[in-house]
Amino acid sequence: MDVSSKTSNDISFDDFKEQIISDYEIAFLSRTCSLLGRKEVLTGKAKFGIFGDGKELPQLAMARSFKNGDFRSGYYRDQTFMMALGLLTPKHFFHALYATTDIEKEPMSAGRQMGGHYLTHSLNSDGSWKDLTKQKNSSADISCTAGQMPRLLGLAQASKVYRELDGLDSAKFSSNGNEIAWGTIGNASTSEGMFFETINAAGVLQVPMVISIWDDEYGISVPAKYHTTKEDISKVLSGFQRTDTDTGFEIFKVNGWDYTALMHAYENAADIARQEHVPVLIHVKELTQPQGHSTSGSHERYKDNARLEWERDNDCNKRFKEWILESGISTEEELATIEKRIKRTVREAKKEAWSEYLENLLSAKKNLVSLIDQAASKSSNKNFLNKIKNDLIAIEEPIKKDLAIAARKSLRYLLGEQTAEKNALNDWTTKFLDEAQHVYSAHLYNENENKATNIKAIPPTYKNENEQVDGRVILRDNFDKLFEKHPNTLIFGEDTGAIGDVNQGLEGMQEKYGKTRVADTGIRETTIIGQGIGMALRGLRPIAEIQYLDYIFYALATLTDDLASLMYRTAGKQKAPLIIRTRGHRLEGIWHSGSEMGGLIHLLRGIYILAPRNMTQAAGFYNTLLKSDEPALVIESLNGYRLKESRPSNLGEFCTPIGKVETIREGSDITIVSYGSTLRIVEQAARELLEVGIDAEIIDAQTLLPFDLDKDVLNSIKKTNRILVVDEDVPGGCSAYLLNEIIEKQGAFKYLDSAPQTLSAKAHRPAYGTDGDYFSKPNREDIFEKVYAIMHEANPNNFPKLR
Repeated sequence: MDVSSKTSNDISFDDFKEQIISDYEIAFLSRTCSLLGRKEVLTGKAKFGIFGDGKELPQLAMARSFKNGDFRSGYYRDQTFMMALGLLTPKHFFHALYATTDIEKEPMSAGRQMGGHYLTHSLNSDGSWKDLTKQKNSSADISCTAGQMPRLLGLAQASKVYRELDGLDSAKFSSNGNEIAWGTIGNASTSEGMFFETINAAGVLQVPMVISIWDDEYGISVPAKYHTTKEDISKVLSGFQRTDTDTGFEIFKVNGWDYTALMHAYENAADIARQEHVPVLIHVKELTQPQGHSTSGSHERYKDNARLEWERDNDCNKRFKEWILESGISTEEELATIEKRIKRTVREAKKEAWSEYLENLLSAKKNLVSLIDQAASKSSNKNFLNKIKNDLIAIEEPIKKDLAIAARKSLRYLLGEQTAEKNALNDWTTKFLDEAQHVYSAHLYNENENKATNIKAIPPTYKNENEQVDGRVILRDNFDKLFEKHPNTLIFGEDTGAIGDVNQGLEGMQEKYGKTRVADTGIRETTIIGQGIGMALRGLRPIAEIQYLDYIFYALATLTDDLASLMYRTAGKQKAPLIIRTRGHRLEGIWHSGSEMGGLIHLLRGIYILAPRNMTQAAGFYNTLLKSDEPALVIESLNGYRLKESRPSNLGEFCTPIGKVETIREGSDITIVSYGSTLRIVEQAARELLEVGIDAEIIDAQTLLPFDLDKDVLNSIKKTNRILVVDEDVPGGCSAYLLNEIIEKQGAFKYLDSAPQTLSAKAHRPAYGTDGDYFSKPNREDIFEKVYAIMHEANPNNFPKLR
């Protein structure tokens, strides 16, 4: 649907005069911040700048229709929108540029993200939820292009869930599902697969989302003809337009300089999405980017003179001002007075922000200079220390790095000296470094009392241990208890619903709990994860199912860029306690026996990674996670669903602890650490090793992130003095991580009588078939021979060479 100013005649001049002047003030304020912000980068006070200039008018229109309880999932051009909602002040803007680490002064990330990345605080200081229905909400931005789109789907779906399900405690999260999820994206980024996957999924799910595409016809230096078929994304997506007989999107097209048309378009879009739960796309055309993409380059390098002249003539702020004057809403003199006042306000905000940024640093510098001076007065290296002191004095506007370098280098010249002055400098340095490191490293995981690692273990109990059932039955019946106990828990994925997942771990659950709580999805891993993130941000407890571990790599960007970094990049102000359920490890073939744990444990710091050896352990992890509120990846053993396990009597109650290992066989000669499906093979090998006099202790790592917080592996090595890590990941993968944790972090090297060793899979993917598994991943004979070789090296008389 094209929207022009002709369709906006119903807007009353008298009703909107005050609004129009207010909007002009915000547009001019935002533009002034952008212009001055660029100068701050070019003078060196800030490292990088990316601004919202040229996109002011449509963002004002979006802000007018944005209500309490709504959520934004946008990208780094939306500063005008945030200012219009009162969520971003000029001083906040400059503190973000300077990377101020005070969350009160820089509320978007406490200096962890560059400017232009916006969020609101969803959590109280104790980690509990604020009332999100009483505030306007923005999920935390990421720089990765189109990365905001998968999460947008889940934010919108949450409204659908809250409207459809009875019995949910939605008081802080939704008012009958009336909230809209608002997405923003640049035209060039619509080329990304994440965008198209989200559009398709939203059309299928029919969720209340409004997506704005800011179209300035470029992606950095690349024009639209290289990005988009027909050079027009709304033409490309016209097949998604809903009709009288088919569901789909409502699609609007509007020029970004047409104030009344924009207001009309956004009001219509909001009404449709909010009332009908229909997704809406607004293609905002003819926008400009006056300062180019960012401070890293000038758009004069890639736009010809005709284009640059067109952009100057059609700048949305310029056109808005012309319209105001032509309509008689205001005069040149009145607008000039407003502009002069705003310029003064922005300059004062910049000055105050820089002064506040420097205040603590200058105080710390003064203290450090004094401490170095006092230490120098008692040192034989006085001249060297005085040079460090004087170099520091010369830095008029220091940063933390300058102070850290000066303090640490000073201590080098005090080696071997024992004076009170040296001790004072040392104490200051230790405290300064600890506090600074905490500022930059805190909140990777939950730091409150309800964190998952504080959930106490509750062992499974058995009325009759002889009652043996398939492992998948334990999972199924445990999920049944959880869905009954936690009405805000829902699960979704490919083949999850009607057939109860490919391994029948959810058999009958959809029939019992309905299609909203136990749902099938399309084959679209990225937006399955996005659904989970968005719904978790709005107080639900989603479990997103990825059918096989290998397929998680389709969603890896969303997991690592968004979910894993969420708590960190918001400095603990947002959380998304999403559980990702998948299955992997040993089975058959390249694509269904994935054990790429080395990659995952490094890329997904911020998410717990749990690798249970059987379905009882897996069920216990789900029980633990639903008592806490942190994201986790649970990898069930793909070849364990039909293996028999004793059926616990306290399903839904027993808890497998997170961050703790389990010793499943005690021994005296060597400690073997493994996890998942391979652990069963280790147990088989251990029984055979007994036949040649080798008594192996077996430890199930079971939680890879975090690993062994109680250092039980270290205690085992103190007894056995040997360590072997057996892992079905590639050489140097997860086994290297585990050795780093054991040898370096736990300090086990002091207790070893033999070299620490690993036994991993081959470097290639596992070949198909039983022989493929045998010759690709560690087998029983490999383990036996590896352990025997370690013992032969230690005691060749008792253990002569095997082969």
